Amino acid sequence: MRPVKVDRQPAFVLHTRPYRETSLIVEAITRDYGRMALVAKGVRRPRSAMRGVLMGFQPLEITWSGKGEVVTLHNAEWQGGQPLLQGRALLCGYYLNELLINLLPREDAHEQLFVHYSQTLQALSADTSHDAAFFSATLRCFEKQLLGELGYGLMLLHDAAGQPIRPTQRYLYEMESGPRAIVDSSASAGTISGQTLLDMDAESFGDPVSLAESKQLMRSLMGFYLNGRQLHSRRLFEDLAEL
Repeated sequence: MRPVKVDRQPAFVLHTRPYRETSLIVEAITRDYGRMALVAKGVRRPRSAMRGVLMGFQPLEITWSGKGEVVTLHNAEWQGGQPLLQGRALLCGYYLNELLINLLPREDAHEQLFVHYSQTLQALSADTSHDAAFFSATLRCFEKQLLGELGYGLMLLHDAAGQPIRPTQRYLYEMESGPRAIVDSSASAGTISGQTLLDMDAESFGDPVSLAESKQLMRSLMGFYLNGRQLHSRRLFEDLAEL
């Protein structure tokens, strides 16, 4: 059973929305308690101590109490040490947050996912190359980690029949059953190479073909698990031909 009060829990803000005249509802991912909904009472008042602290993509420690679906946030302290996301990195951050909000159940702890999220934000904020391939590879790694944490881990080393993946073979990746080898080599539409699957397992995206094919595969998988829910960040990426 979740404690009535939790002190100084590592967290990141995923989303906020106004609540009544002076408060906010805060969606946060925490290290030990998963995704939480908290009400920050009076935080929109000019003199609120937390007014400038509840920012996305910044490491926080938060204290809350309560038993219901929405608990009361009492304090939030910025832990510092991370530059603000800008440009493409900021859009990538919004995409990560939307994935977590839409796919991660509330109060379902995933400590390794929390760590990976933190590391991904650090990588995005530290990059100065503005290279689209870097951002795409970073998102693919996070998507893979997220699906694995949710119990939807990808089959990347063996096909649906249990045979080792062959680099030169083409495969059709079937949802919830894995890659199926394609007998007719001319039927390549919607398929993926064995080399791409192996590169995804190794999280090695130096090959542009592997990067492009992994993006298409992950788009299909995310669409399947989102079950029709649309992501605002993806529409922004598509408008910029980035994702």
